[in-house]
Amino acid sequence: MAVISLRLNKEEENMVNFLADYYEQDRSSLIKHSLKELYEDIIDRQTIAEYELKEKEVKFIDSSEIIKSLKTPKTSV
Repeated sequence: MAVISLRLNKEEENMVNFLADYYEQDRSSLIKHSLKELYEDIIDRQTIAEYELKEKEVKFIDSSEIIKSLKTPKTSV
């Protein structure tokens, strides 16, 4: 397990202490949780971007074309 030294100014230290109290977690757990959330956000954004690219490839057919194809008699070969 790695040990990381983190330098915070007074304002940042106050934020960490406030959040640790608010979420009832020790500072180390709070920072680990924050890192995990940030990483999950990146993965979520990548997944959404991939989905949006696939959505652009989908071709929609106008409803009038569907109705027309249903009305047109099919011929047997």
